[in-house]
Amino acid sequence: MPKEQILTRLRKVEGQVRGLQRMIAEDRDCEAVLTQLMAARAALDKTALSIAGEHLDFCVDGLIDQPDSRIRILRTMELFLKLSPSGGDAESCEPAVEVE
Repeated sequence: MPKEQILTRLRKVEGQVRGLQRMIAEDRDCEAVLTQLMAARAALDKTALSIAGEHLDFCVDGLIDQPDSRIRILRTMELFLKLSPSGGDAESCEPAVEVE
């Protein structure tokens, strides 16, 4: 995703957060606040996954002959686990390959 698209998404999230601040200041209904909060979080998650996808493309490209390829792949997998909806605990996951 081009940098300008990422910045546009982040500006929209920024607007959502400002709206949330107004809602709290105005003592708006908790359900409405939580709905907007979930929407802002979903927008951030979508942006994060998009950036992580580009990171994955970059990391995996040309790894075949690199000595640290296993480490880079494991670090990228841990990144995706941290971004998962459940907030996956990457430290508790055993890697499928041993890092030498």
